[in-house]
Amino acid sequence: MVIFYNVIAFLGGLAMFLYGMKVMGDGLKSSSGGAMREALARVTNKPYMGFILGMLVACIIQSSTATIVITVGLVGAGFLTFHQSVGIVLGANVGTAITAQIIRLMDVSSGMNSPLYFFKADNLAPLSLVIGIVFIMFIKSSASKTIGSVACGFGILFMGLIYMSSIVSGFGESLSSLLTAFENNYFLGFLSGVVVTGIVQSSSAVVGIIQSIASSVGVTFSAIFAVIIGVNIGDCITTYLVSSIGARPNQRRTAVVHIVYNVFAALLCFLIVFVGRTTGIINDELWGKVLNSGGVANIHGFFRLVPAIVLLPLTGLFERITCSLVKDEPIEEEDVNAIATLDALDKRLFTSPTLALDQVDRVVWEMSEIANHNVDAAVKQIFEYDPKRAQRIEARENLLDSMTDAANKYVVSLSSHVTSEKDTKRQNYTLKSLICYERIGDLAQNISDEIESLRASGKEFSETALDELRIAFDAIFEILNITARAYKEKSSALAAKVEPLEEVIDDLIEELNARHVYRMVNHLCDAFKGIHFQSVLTNAEHISDKCSDIAVYILERDNSEIFGQEHSYIHELHVNNNDDYKNNYNNNYQKYFKAIEAIPMVSEPIKDIDSYDSSDAKSNSKAKAKVKKKEAKRAKAEAKAGAKVKKSEAKIKKTEKKKE
Repeated sequence: MVIFYNVIAFLGGLAMFLYGMKVMGDGLKSSSGGAMREALARVTNKPYMGFILGMLVACIIQSSTATIVITVGLVGAGFLTFHQSVGIVLGANVGTAITAQIIRLMDVSSGMNSPLYFFKADNLAPLSLVIGIVFIMFIKSSASKTIGSVACGFGILFMGLIYMSSIVSGFGESLSSLLTAFENNYFLGFLSGVVVTGIVQSSSAVVGIIQSIASSVGVTFSAIFAVIIGVNIGDCITTYLVSSIGARPNQRRTAVVHIVYNVFAALLCFLIVFVGRTTGIINDELWGKVLNSGGVANIHGFFRLVPAIVLLPLTGLFERITCSLVKDEPIEEEDVNAIATLDALDKRLFTSPTLALDQVDRVVWEMSEIANHNVDAAVKQIFEYDPKRAQRIEARENLLDSMTDAANKYVVSLSSHVTSEKDTKRQNYTLKSLICYERIGDLAQNISDEIESLRASGKEFSETALDELRIAFDAIFEILNITARAYKEKSSALAAKVEPLEEVIDDLIEELNARHVYRMVNHLCDAFKGIHFQSVLTNAEHISDKCSDIAVYILERDNSEIFGQEHSYIHELHVNNNDDYKNNYNNNYQKYFKAIEAIPMVSEPIKDIDSYDSSDAKSNSKAKAKVKKKEAKRAKAEAKAGAKVKKSEAKIKKTEKKKE
């Protein structure tokens, strides 16, 4: 039973160590995360720059895993290329060794009269906890919470180590015998390092355990060198698992190159030890030398630093190996075009803002094609559902999001180079247009989700409802096509045709909702299906609204009076008797309402109205609640998109003021 309680106590100390490291790391990341991301985004194509940066970041947050996971995220966001990430990965491996050097403070054993006595773990740990809790509880500021978290994490980390060390001293002879067994079985020692680190999910924690053993009973170089090399490999397991879930090929490559590099580094370390032992550089005295915590930290640091320096020139080889292991996913034709337009967003064009804005226009044109394609695919789901099509709709939506973010950042970065008023206005309406097309993609996704939910319930729209939706989406496709052509051709004449059609679509949606209410009131329509029907119409109406917004931005090019007065302009169009506007409205009205009038109000009534009244009450209530939830989600998305535009516009205006 003594052994059982000692193991529990040891694991408790390990838990304190891991928790302390997490608290300290979270505190450091919260204070430096933004700056760290900004710095990583500025990494050049020179591997040694990435190496230095990765090393510094890992030193700051004391976690190579966290550094590499952040790097994987930046690669996925397009801030970094896979090539740039390789140097950071190598540097992160070295930077994490700083934790072991901090832990060696446990070896400080000077007397109370020595200044070094202050740095003993027994003194530093409780002092850090006291400082941390003071900053957290008694000083009210965001910065104080960060400082307090770092200090408390530091203290908890050391308390865990002290606790582990005290437990280890109780059965040190057993552990010493276990480690001695590795002297003649380096593979077993290496494998134990890999497995234990993979389980504990922290190389720093495993090295900390070895250091605590070294501080208590001492370990020899021959006993632990293979274990430490294995620790470096085991550290890759967590990083890969965390980084590769749901990741794209380039992101997975960043995680895989971490493994590839560490395999080469492990082979190099074994080679160094073999050559050193064979040539006598590592003599019997060094081979059997008893190491303390600082000695373990030095070996760990050596096995991290030397391979990184030697292998840094081979980053190109690691890239090629990784690319051969992680293949590119098949790319759809429209994705190829989209990627090509994003590649054209070259900051070297900033010297000619007009050319730079031309490239952004290419992105918006491509987004219009993708968004329109997504709406078409979503509508096809209504009439002929296909799960694979639903996946492709989601993929296109993600692509639209990525294109919006990339183009938005490019436009904002361009601001300081824009000098003419014409380019400034163009910059603003381009920014607004790309946000609108991103939102149209969201609305297409919403329609697809509605149909998926409807089918999951085992229901389908009636023939009458399908006929009505065909008419509604004929109008939606027309307004999408006119808008896309108007933007691509920079045609105010085409843009002027959008608003009267948008008003007809509003009237059309209102008419279809009225027909739907009639069916609901007279129990000629299933309540659950009716809720989804209304939701699809609402999304269709929002698509036409976004087309109207884009058309107004196009008209601003030729009419400067509209700029900043978009809502007033729309209002004037609706209340004034403009002949062109009225003719367009009347023609569209006749076209679509004549088609609607040809459709009967209902194809066939529900056979069992009584069962509808009783059993469908619950489904009606649930459906309404579901729609409210989705509408709230959509409203939040609208607000987020609006906030993104305002934020970007604010940055542009700030740049304009600086230029003035």
